[in-house]
Amino acid sequence: MKQVFSIAILLMLTLAVQAQTQTKRADTRQRAQRVRIAEGRQDGDLTNQETAALNKQQRHIRRTERRAKADGVVTPREKMKLERKQDRANRNIRRAKNNQVEKPQ
Repeated sequence: MKQVFSIAILLMLTLAVQAQTQTKRADTRQRAQRVRIAEGRQDGDLTNQETAALNKQQRHIRRTERRAKADGVVTPREKMKLERKQDRANRNIRRAKNNQVEKPQ
């Protein structure tokens, strides 16, 4: 009986810690932004330099997210920071894709 109880407690603690480090919204936005960058490159809307800069920004966001999750708890302030960085990246992607660079024909 004690083993079952101990296992149940351990499972609940594991789930609680995992729930505190989940950033589903940030992960979804990251995925969408990576797709938009890849599509922009494929369509010719983004130059090599623009793509490199946007990918660098995405790496920075991933690093920030890993640091936020490192202690096991993603605080509201850390989530706000991630949101702000992703908002900025979203704006940069939109601007880079629509900056009217002359495309080779």
